[in-house]
Parts: sequence; C-alpha cells; structure tokens
Amino acid sequence: MIDMNLKNLRKKHNLSQEKLAEKLGVSRQAVAKWENGDALPDIMNCQKLSELYRISIDELINCEICVDELRKNEKDGKHVFGAVTVGERGQIVIPIKAREVFDIKAGDKILILGDEDQGIALVKLKWFSSFGKNIFSAKEDEEE
Repeated sequence: MIDMNLKNLRKKHNLSQEKLAEKLGVSRQAVAKWENGDALPDIMNCQKLSELYRISIDELINCEICVDELRKNEKDGKHVFGAVTVGERGQIVIPIKAREVFDIKAGDKILILGDEDQGIALVKLKWFSSFGKNIFSAKEDEEE
C-alpha cells in the first residue's frame, strides 16, 4: 500500500504535494498520482523518498506505516495486527499477537466468511458452532 504510505509520510513531514514534488524534481501531478494509486514512483524516486523520510525502501513500499497510523485509532477490542503476504497457494500466516488474543492454536479450524463489499472474516469454527447452537436454543425458548 505504497499510496497510503506516501500520503501519510508527506503529511507527517508537513509537506504539500507541490513541495514534495519540488524536492524530488517531479511534477505535483506525479505525486498526486502516486498517492491516489494511479501510478507508482520509479526506483530512483523510491530511493529519494526513502532518503528524504529516513526509512528503508522496504518500509516505504510495505504497509507498516499505514498500519501504525491505524493502530493509533484502536479502540477497546478492536485491533490492527499488521499486514500479511498471501503465498502462492493462498496460505497466510496469522500474526502471533492475533493468535494470542483470539486463542488460535495449531490444529484449530477456522471458518472463512466473505462479503464482496466488506472483505473477508476469519472465525474460529468452534466459536461459530457454539454461536449457532445458542441461536437455535434461543429460538426454541421463544417457541415454548
């Protein structure tokens, strides 16, 4: 999510798109396109950006900066655990903090739910099964 990182870093350093463009020797429109995700900076501009912001190119192009910004807005029970990379076969590694918070252990079954507008949710199958049983028992209590 380099576009979000570029925007967050520019704002964090109190730079306008125009000032940043001037420092890099590019047009303001180029900076706007990078921040909107319409284009990507070339490797030379990534190098200049990483030097300007005093971060590595890896930090610039990966999502850690936007994750840090989101973490500042965490509320009780709401977490941002970080970004993961999907492997060639669709596998992901759930971050250790997420496994600890939700008591996920090797061998646990995870139900994957999805909404095309809102994304994917992972739910422990054991929790979902007990949730379903509670719904059906509540319905039976209402009928009696």
